[in-house]
Amino acid sequence: MSFWKTKKLAEMNSEEWESLCDNCGKCCLHKLEDEDTGDIYFTRVACKLIDLTTCRCTRYAERTQLISECLDIKHLDTANYHWLPATCAYRLLSEGEELPVWHPLLTESTDSVENAGVSIRSFAMEESEVKDIDDLEDHIIEWLD
Repeated sequence: MSFWKTKKLAEMNSEEWESLCDNCGKCCLHKLEDEDTGDIYFTRVACKLIDLTTCRCTRYAERTQLISECLDIKHLDTANYHWLPATCAYRLLSEGEELPVWHPLLTESTDSVENAGVSIRSFAMEESEVKDIDDLEDHIIEWLD
């Protein structure tokens, strides 16, 4: 049986944990929070550390030291996963849901994420393309998932 069906997130070893990430890149997009409602809004502006070709962090091991807003979700309580994208395996499993049919652990292909239209590769922009980082609200996006 597949490890994600038999283990809780906290019980997974590092290899299992990391394999849950589908490398969509969504969690590496800048987000805005409505101070009144707590709602989280994703923008199409990506963290300066992400490689938009691979949708992987270029400095993964030291990302939380280099980017103060970067969160290591492995060290967060799963109750705080609500801000992760609805397609995120960590969020889905913490909520008792199944992995999406396009997830690389099911398809055995990393291309399945882009083929399913889940990757940020087609729409994200580099942080350096934004003239004023205070104008992030001009780049808010809505997920179609």
